[in-house]
Amino acid sequence: MSTFNYTLSSFVLLATTLLVSADFNNEFDITWGDGRGKIVNGDLLTLSLDKTSGSGFESRNEYLFGQIDMQLKLVPGNSAGTVTAYYLSSKGSNWDEIDFEFLGNLSGDPYILHTNVFSQGKGNREQQFYLWFDPTADFHTYSILWNPKHIIFSVDGTPIREFKNAESMGVPFPKNQPMRIHSSLWNADDWATRGGLVKTDWSNAPFTASYRNFKANACVVASGKSSCAGSTSSGGNQAWLSEELDNTKQERLRWAQKNYMIYNYCSDSKRFPQGFPPECKLA
Repeated sequence: MSTFNYTLSSFVLLATTLLVSADFNNEFDITWGDGRGKIVNGDLLTLSLDKTSGSGFESRNEYLFGQIDMQLKLVPGNSAGTVTAYYLSSKGSNWDEIDFEFLGNLSGDPYILHTNVFSQGKGNREQQFYLWFDPTADFHTYSILWNPKHIIFSVDGTPIREFKNAESMGVPFPKNQPMRIHSSLWNADDWATRGGLVKTDWSNAPFTASYRNFKANACVVASGKSSCAGSTSSGGNQAWLSEELDNTKQERLRWAQKNYMIYNYCSDSKRFPQGFPPECKLA
């Protein structure tokens, strides 16, 4: 796979971005599921899961940095054992990946939003959250801001997690490998709900998750070239390439983590008895 080593300053000076508001037919391919994934009228995508198979899709474009937004409505009712994964990923044994995973629940219990960041094939950077609303009752926007400085996970515009570029501390950061957007709905009742204690109730199948209002204000990589290189265009549409959290968003991030974070690898001393990973010092 080709690699791209642009500096932040060159991006700010030269960036031109692509804004996509999906016709899902143009932007995504259903990659598996034997008909269980469907695009409806171009503006709604659904994935379903039954006892035979789940389903999934991926973007036709590859991105190297971007502001990615998607609205999801999760599996309602008793979704125990199911996982709805929505993520960016490259390919190969040293892949990069940025994960949202929604772990199903028994009716009345909260969904768990599981996040992770992989760089050069190494993950183990999990943070988990409850949500402050019912994610099955309506669509909500789940966003990834990925630029050379950091990765920010947001829900309805509220940042819940920031993963900073810690290359100066020897921590690889996803910056060279273009990634596609993926999503899948699958059965993981060996671990997803209460550590696998609660199994999938197939009498509730098919389970269905829905997607709409995809937007990618992003650098698209095609044939080894990025849309964010070699352009002299200027304007505000590339501001995300250098965006940082302002005071208001920092306050919202602290609010979300104080009230809704239920697991943070950077505070799991039993998991890291020899000391926490170096990037935890930046938290």
